[in-house]
Amino acid sequence: MQFKNSIGQAETKALLQQMVLAARVPHAQLFLGAEGSGKLALALALAQFIVCENKLDKDACGQCKACSKAEKLIHPDIHFSFPTIGSKVRSDQFLPQWRNALLESPYISYNDWLQQIGAENKQGNINKEECLNIIQKMSLRPFESPYKVLIMWLPEYLGKEGNRLLKLIEEPPENTFFILVAEKQELILNTILSRCQLVKIRSLQDEEIIEGLKLQKGLTEEAAQSIAHLADGNFHEALSITAQNENENAELFLDWMRKCYKGNSVELVKWVDKFATLGRERQKYFIQYALHFMREYTILRMTGNTNIRLLEKELKTAKNLVKVIGFQQIELITNLFNDCSYYIERNANPKVLFLDTSIQMHKILRNKVPKKLKTV
Repeated sequence: MQFKNSIGQAETKALLQQMVLAARVPHAQLFLGAEGSGKLALALALAQFIVCENKLDKDACGQCKACSKAEKLIHPDIHFSFPTIGSKVRSDQFLPQWRNALLESPYISYNDWLQQIGAENKQGNINKEECLNIIQKMSLRPFESPYKVLIMWLPEYLGKEGNRLLKLIEEPPENTFFILVAEKQELILNTILSRCQLVKIRSLQDEEIIEGLKLQKGLTEEAAQSIAHLADGNFHEALSITAQNENENAELFLDWMRKCYKGNSVELVKWVDKFATLGRERQKYFIQYALHFMREYTILRMTGNTNIRLLEKELKTAKNLVKVIGFQQIELITNLFNDCSYYIERNANPKVLFLDTSIQMHKILRNKVPKKLKTV
């Protein structure tokens, strides 16, 4: 992967590019950032830049044999390690699935990866066998390039087994580089952290996600903007929302709010019956949008500032709700939506859940509830 194909992060790209061109790449780096920030994409781009045979000023050439293999994730001197399932399983046994996942999108999440390898309810880890395999591989001479690179995704799943890699990381063979890509610094062994140069990867800005969606998915400016607001700096989430056609959420939510306010039981039951046919992921993102709307509405209600993350049609509705939804109601509605999210994740019956939620929403909007609202 080339730097030009990763989303945003111009400052970090410039730093990494300068390291390679000045031949000052640290032997061990820890890319630390939130899910969907693009840290794995940056690690892939850095690895390709390192092994590229005809480096350009700011990127790998994309044309040489090394780049061709790196882009297909089959370069023999770029190694990968990542969480798997099983006590004696190594990452190499899951390389076909890994390559397919990254070629589809290098913004993959941990949960999605476990689903792709059929983990079900099992916990992923990087085990003893994998650590021994890393030591063996990285101790060999390079096959084609003067350099060897190991990209370890989510080293927080090493646990205490990471102690086996300390000597190798501290005193690696010549021209050997370790790029650890992590999300939760507090779960990584301090002995590993102390041996790595930390590179913090910020969450993506809305403008970066918008440009990425327009380029990769061909979305319109308005559709990309709406999704970027929901994604909150997470490009993986933005891609997931795009796949769910979540740009329809605004109309669905506003229609539901109107029906809840009116309180017509027949219309609410029809809405719930139709909504219940949607998949769990669709319902989850609907509630996510609802929470996003209420968060932005709260800012509008408190400050009167209309420069918030709502599209024109949504903002117009939010302004109209100022006369209907006060601060006490905001808290009740937010708690109600959070409860919904909780129950959806636990496979609650959608008809029962959303009919009950609709009734409670009607009571909240009509000021017919006590201060503390209980949910089923």
